[in-house]
Amino acid sequence: MGILFLLASCVSSNNELSMNPLMRPFDTPFGVPPFQQIQNDHFMPAFRAALDEAYDEMHAIEACTEEPTFENTVLAIENMGESLRRVEAVFSNLQMSDTNETLDQVSAATAPLLAAWADDVYLSQTLFARVRQIHDDPDRRPSDKQDLRLLDELYRSFCRRGAALEEADRNHLREINSQIASLIVDFEQHVLSETNDFRLIIDDEKDLSGLPEGLRLQAAEWAAEAGYPGKWLFTLKAPSVFPFLTYADNRALRSRIMQAYLERGCRGNDADNRGIVARIVALRAEKARLLGYPHYADYVLEEEMAQHAEAVNQLLDRLWQPALRNGLRENRELQDYARQAGEDFMLAAQDWRYYANKLRQQQFSLSDDDTQPYFELEQVVQHGLFGLANSLYGIRFIARPDLPVYDPEVRVFEVQDTDGSTLGILYMDFYARAGKRAGAWMSTFREQYYDGQERVIPIVTVTYNLPHPTATLPALLTQEEVETLFHEFGHALHGCFSDCRYRSQAGTNVPRDFVEMPSQVMENWAMEPDMLRRYAVHYQTGEVMPDSLIAKIKASAKAGQGFATVEYLAASMLDMAYHTLSSEDAARLDDVEAFERDYLRHIQLPEAIPPRYRSTYFLHLFSHGYAAGYYSYIWAEVLDADAFAAFKESGDLFNRELAESFRRHILSKGYTEEPMELYKAFRGREPSIEPLLERRGLNAD
Repeated sequence: MGILFLLASCVSSNNELSMNPLMRPFDTPFGVPPFQQIQNDHFMPAFRAALDEAYDEMHAIEACTEEPTFENTVLAIENMGESLRRVEAVFSNLQMSDTNETLDQVSAATAPLLAAWADDVYLSQTLFARVRQIHDDPDRRPSDKQDLRLLDELYRSFCRRGAALEEADRNHLREINSQIASLIVDFEQHVLSETNDFRLIIDDEKDLSGLPEGLRLQAAEWAAEAGYPGKWLFTLKAPSVFPFLTYADNRALRSRIMQAYLERGCRGNDADNRGIVARIVALRAEKARLLGYPHYADYVLEEEMAQHAEAVNQLLDRLWQPALRNGLRENRELQDYARQAGEDFMLAAQDWRYYANKLRQQQFSLSDDDTQPYFELEQVVQHGLFGLANSLYGIRFIARPDLPVYDPEVRVFEVQDTDGSTLGILYMDFYARAGKRAGAWMSTFREQYYDGQERVIPIVTVTYNLPHPTATLPALLTQEEVETLFHEFGHALHGCFSDCRYRSQAGTNVPRDFVEMPSQVMENWAMEPDMLRRYAVHYQTGEVMPDSLIAKIKASAKAGQGFATVEYLAASMLDMAYHTLSSEDAARLDDVEAFERDYLRHIQLPEAIPPRYRSTYFLHLFSHGYAAGYYSYIWAEVLDADAFAAFKESGDLFNRELAESFRRHILSKGYTEEPMELYKAFRGREPSIEPLLERRGLNAD
């Protein structure tokens, strides 16, 4: 009876797997995920089956009796785990952009399994021995440049992930990796919970004083959807909290929402992240010690352009003092403005955006109220993003409403090259919702690679948290939101233009301090006068943004750069402070808030400027893979400012020849060559820091 039951269970399980859409190649146009077929309960069995399949492939390589070659070892490792890649790509993107309780549970269950899989591959003594034999034998090393790079990077990955350690240390490393993986899941779920839990409900219209009409309408719709008809709701989501802090006259309410924003993850509830942060920092430091590094930062940075913590700290230190001077000057200006307005309090975190907006109006007669009517989402996308890409590269974006989506609001485009061939598929997920992680990002459902002689196109996705249209208004964006659209679109182009033989080298699989350069380059065009005249059109009248308003945008370009640079640098320096701790010091880290407070006091951060992210909701560090890497935005800004200067120097912002060079030398190359060599191939020299200093107003005494 027991045997019959077991056999029946196996048959049932096999039947279920055969019906699981995740466990077979996607039979859809371009191989996009068949979202309409995928259910939440498909993921866990798919992960288990895909892991079993991946392990079978790994064991087959280990059991190979032939002498190690590039094809039977290096290429086999590169290609193994196809089903797992497919399942993980769909799951990770959905879990970030449209999560629910079931997906969160799957994430918690699979995180240690995936960490164990990575360890089993890179700690396998058999695989390491085969790779090392090829790496060390001149007669076995391939002559092709991309093949050789793949071999050398794979060998380095085995070494960096502990394959050369003694068995006891390898086992210890496995346990560390498993713990970190589980803690990261807890951290990000806590941040989402804390962000979603807060509600500022306003029932007195007087408390809406200062808020633009569009924001009021949105808040009324948010309240109605949440079950508070006739009231106004504000949350900690970006389209809600930052406009409220910018416009709300009620200082007490600004203080309340600011406090809630800053205290996420450190309120002593079930979503408290203080202990998790301390534990992750300690485990990372211990991992670095095991692998022979003085601290985690040097372990991470070995593979980045910076190469070591000293280079990062030198850059941050060079920028900090001039940025701080600018920040303190802005602080004095805002304090004086507040006093002239009859206020007698010291400027605090909840005041900065509000008075900066007021002062900007006074100095430049400019506010988001003036520009938002010209930044309607559809215009920005079609004539801004797509129009710019067409001008620079000649590519086209064809709407594909026939392709499946995971949410009705998601839009899909086929990206066509100049000859009409398909470069890639682009998913665009614009609007904020409860199940979406905060921020904006680019990812892939499938990376570009070559299957024999055929280029397999990438399936790219960009995700934002923009305000929804209301019953009476389209989605009107702030200048900051427009720049974010351009930024993530730059990542998308990097993914779509990829033309690399191997997945692991393709698209955005480049060092952290290089990956932000293609995205930040795109931001440069967003507020250029010639570009604004192309896409900034009044949503009601169809009027192109007048030159007088464009002039105000240009004149105010450096306004607030003290604040922006200081809050960013403070977060970057806090990141380095955590990740340059020795294993002994990190093990003694028991009060994250005190560590953060003492460090920020040490660098003399003004109290009115909090770091861009506090430790307990700093997702870049404790979830998104930017640990010891948050500096990368400013490092990449040195490159992007210098790269854009080439277009300015040419006298043509839409210079096709320069754009094609940028595509050929940088966007298409992935990690097939060292980033600095790619940059020099485009620019003809190493980058200069002067364009960055000029842009941020840091070159003045």
